[in-house]
Amino acid sequence: MYFVSTRGKERVTGAHAIVQGIASDGGLFVPERFPAVSREELEEMLAMDYPERAAFVLHKYLDDYDKEELLAALRKAYGQFEDGDPAPLVKVENGMYMLELFHGPTCAFKDMALTVLPYLLRKGCDLCGIKENILILVATSGDTGKAALEGFKDAEGIRIMVFYPDDGVSKMQKLQMCTQEGENVNVVAVKGNFDDCQSAVKRIFNSAECQAKLKERNFLLSSANSINFGRLAPQIAYYFSAYLDLVSSEQIAMGDKVNFTVPTGNFGNILAAYYAKQMGLPVGTLVCASNKNNILTDFIASGVYDVKRPFYKTMSPSMDILISSNLERLIFEISGRDAELTAQRMQELSKTGKYRVSEKEAALIRENFFAGCTSEDETVDCMYEFFTEYGYPMDTHTGVAMHVAQQYEKYREDSHDKEEIPMVVVSTASPYKFPQDVLYALTGNDVKDSFKGIKRINLLTAMKVPESLKALRYKTIRFKQTSAADKLFDEVLKFVG
Repeated sequence: MYFVSTRGKERVTGAHAIVQGIASDGGLFVPERFPAVSREELEEMLAMDYPERAAFVLHKYLDDYDKEELLAALRKAYGQFEDGDPAPLVKVENGMYMLELFHGPTCAFKDMALTVLPYLLRKGCDLCGIKENILILVATSGDTGKAALEGFKDAEGIRIMVFYPDDGVSKMQKLQMCTQEGENVNVVAVKGNFDDCQSAVKRIFNSAECQAKLKERNFLLSSANSINFGRLAPQIAYYFSAYLDLVSSEQIAMGDKVNFTVPTGNFGNILAAYYAKQMGLPVGTLVCASNKNNILTDFIASGVYDVKRPFYKTMSPSMDILISSNLERLIFEISGRDAELTAQRMQELSKTGKYRVSEKEAALIRENFFAGCTSEDETVDCMYEFFTEYGYPMDTHTGVAMHVAQQYEKYREDSHDKEEIPMVVVSTASPYKFPQDVLYALTGNDVKDSFKGIKRINLLTAMKVPESLKALRYKTIRFKQTSAADKLFDEVLKFVG
C-alpha cells in the first residue's frame, strides 16, 4: 500500500511514511485507500491473541513489512506490559465498559504504539536503504515524551529529543521524563505551552535549512508524535480488539454497533477509531471528549476551527492543546480527499488562526462524531461519583471522557433514541500518574508529595501500583535544561554535536 500527503505533493511506501514522519509539503501521510476487514476476517480474529490481532490490522496498511517479523516484534513489544493483556476490557455494568490502555512500561496509552514504533522505524530504514542516523524530535503534552524515550532508549543508530511545556505537565510526568535512562536521549523544557512546543518542532521539520544542517552531521529527521503514521497505526488495532472481546464474551453479537468515548487532545486516538470504522468495524458514534480547552467541541458543533481563545492549564494536561494536528487527516477525508483545499485550510490556520468547513462537511463530521467538554469541577465530581458507585478509580483524562460519555447518553435520551448500543470508554492513563488530582477527586484531600498521593490512593483503592512509578522516587534527575521555543534548533544542534 502507498501513502499520500494530505496536501497532495507526495506518494510513498509505508516504510517511507514512517521513516520520514511528515510529508515534505508539510502535510500528513494517509493511506491511499482504507483496507477493508470483512465479516469473515473478524470471525477469524476472534481466536487470535492481542499481538496477532494487532499484526493482522497493521499488515493491512504496512504490507511492505514481513507479516511474521511484524508479529514477532509485536509479541516482544507487548511482552513488556503487566499482567499479559495489553488492552483489557473491563465491564462496569451492562452496556458500559472501560478499555484500559495504561498497563505498559510508562502507564499511558502511548505505550500501545511507542513500544512498536522503534521496530517499525528501524525496519523501515532497512527497507528504504537508509544508512544515516535518525534523529527523532518529539513535542509532548506529557505522556508521549516518556513513552517515546522509553521505547527508543539506546536504540542503535537513533537519537531522540523530547520537548515538553515547562509547568505544563504533571509532576509525575515530568519526573518520568527528566530521570530517563539511555545514552541517546535528551529532554528539554520549553517556555510556553504544548502548542508552542509542537509548532516549533513542525518548523524544524519544514525547514530545508535545518534539515541540511542535520544532514551535514549524518542525521535524518523523524517523528514519534501521532503525526507519524507509525504512531497512529498500532492504535487502530485496540479498537478492533475491544470489539472482538465484546463478541467473544457474548456481550454483543457480531455485527452489532459499539460506541467509543475517547479523551482527546491532538485527535490521534479518536482518529484511529475513525480509521477502524472506515475499515469496516461496526462502530456507531465516536464521542470526542475535551476538557476546558474545548476547541474540538466547538469545531464539531459549528464547523469553525478557531485557536484565538484562552488557553487553560488543567488537571488533564495531556489534553491541554489548541492545535490538534491529527484533525488535518479528518479534514482531508471529509473534503473528499481534496489535498489542495486541505493545504489551503492549513495555511489559513497558520496565518489567521482560523478556518471553516462547509455545511455539508460539518454534517458529515457530526454523522460520525459527538463532542462534549467538561469543567474541572465536573471532572472531579464524575471521578468521585463513579468511584463511590462502582469502586473504580480513574485518572483525570478518563474522568473527562466518562463525564462526556454521560453527556452523550443524556443527549440520546433527550432525542428519544431507543437503540441500545454499548459504550466503551477509553481509559488512557493510570490514576497513579496524576496522584494528587486523583486523590483530591476521590477524598477531597490535598497532598503536595506525589508519592504520598500514590500511597494514599493505594490504601483507598487497593489498585496495584505500577513498579515503574514506584522506582521513580529513587532515580536521579538527569535533564534540567529550559529553552525558549524559538531556540529549540540550537538545542538540537548541541545534542547531535
